[in-house]
Amino acid sequence: MKKTILLASLLISSAYAQHKSIITLSPADNQKTIIFKAANVTPSPRQLRWQALELTAFFHFGINTFTDREWGDGKEDISKFNPEKLDAEQWIKAIKEAGFKQAIITAKHHDGFCLWPSKFTRHSIKNTPYKQGNGDIVKEVADACRKYDIGFGVYLSPWDRNHPSYGTDAYNTYFVNQLTELLTQYGKVDEVWFDGANGEGPNGKKQVYDFNTWYKLIRKLQPQAVIAVQGPDVRWVGTETGVGRETEWSVLPMAEQSQEKIAALSQKDVNVIPTLSGSYKDQDRGSREKLVNATGLIWYPAETDVSIRPGWFYHTNEDSKVKTPKKLMDIYFTSVGRNGVLLLNIPPNTQGLIADSDVKNLTAFGQKMKNTFSDNIAKTASVTANTGKNIKTMFDGKLSTYFTTIGKDTTSTITLNWPNEVSFNVLALQENIAVGQRIEKFEAEYFDGSEWKEFTSGTTVGYKRLLKFDTVKAKKVRFKILSSRLNPTLAEFGLYRLTEEN
Repeated sequence: MKKTILLASLLISSAYAQHKSIITLSPADNQKTIIFKAANVTPSPRQLRWQALELTAFFHFGINTFTDREWGDGKEDISKFNPEKLDAEQWIKAIKEAGFKQAIITAKHHDGFCLWPSKFTRHSIKNTPYKQGNGDIVKEVADACRKYDIGFGVYLSPWDRNHPSYGTDAYNTYFVNQLTELLTQYGKVDEVWFDGANGEGPNGKKQVYDFNTWYKLIRKLQPQAVIAVQGPDVRWVGTETGVGRETEWSVLPMAEQSQEKIAALSQKDVNVIPTLSGSYKDQDRGSREKLVNATGLIWYPAETDVSIRPGWFYHTNEDSKVKTPKKLMDIYFTSVGRNGVLLLNIPPNTQGLIADSDVKNLTAFGQKMKNTFSDNIAKTASVTANTGKNIKTMFDGKLSTYFTTIGKDTTSTITLNWPNEVSFNVLALQENIAVGQRIEKFEAEYFDGSEWKEFTSGTTVGYKRLLKFDTVKAKKVRFKILSSRLNPTLAEFGLYRLTEEN
């Protein structure tokens, strides 16, 4: 047994030795060399764990909940903060039932109010009526996450509209002190989320953030934590609609990770994707053309955020506007199903509870997910490929095993046959991204008895690609990998049936 574990560890170490999350390019590299390198850029272990979460919950909660605002100005009367029935376990049980695997709490939003008793400011929960000043909501959420085996993350707003030192070097010291509290007092932290908003403080000044110090501190105190979205591990997709790009590469030019680039994209034009089929600028950030003039390549995946309600904080007048299970499923397809991780905000109310309407729709969404993806129709077919190996691994439920082509072949046609007619309206694909993101173009067809007809197509796959289409009834289907960066790594292939009821 020990020898088996040792061998597995050596194989994993060897794989990561050959593949890196950052690869430099030389001015002498031609396109073929650049694409070879791009095909071998892979996620770090922390990024790989994060991607596999698929669903993360955001809890926007704070003084804004009690003032009925979205962005506070730091001048609020914090004596209004008193969620008398707060139950963090209710929050975590609600998201776990829906299939979420991680939660992030807004420990401090732009107003500067802290949900933990920070030693470095009076503008915190310790000076509110909640539990007579002895409350610590960050701790309550962290404890609930541990109890129910849910990942725990913290949101700490760099922008602070309350603290008088904002806009000076002293604020960076203050921020590091608060970050240290969050990273040392609440056990394991899986994600640290830095907002991109950077406005003026109470003194009319803007802050120059000391990002490098923050990153070093996180790597030292919580090395497993991914840093998003003002950070080196995870980027913001660029919209707050829950809709990612139809072509979403996790391998990008290194410049995309610069603070200037991140700042330029953060919290601006947040609704640039108006519809599921709409187009918007920067739809393609990682194709061959985008990599030609890069100095290096990085693994920099996208997090796709949206709120279950129109606003990010709880507002009573939005109780009737909670996204339906059908809408949440649509969002799953356009976020996780487009090579992202969905960060869904579920704001607690003034009592300190997730509202019944939100819990009801979350639960129904979770059931809809189970109903849809529990039966892979493709598993019942006999499957062949014109070129390739390990074809049966596409149905074993393991991303570490995968179908691939042989030698220099980068394309393949996979054919599925059933003895009787089957019907489906969803195609699900997954690559083994631990080896790299490689598929660039694919299409799927069914045989109608006389000819082959295309029923869907796409570009990138990545961790997961989901496509909906009109219901197909057929005995024969073929899937074509039309273009790939080196040999493809198709780990999972699925055909499912989605019902459209709310």
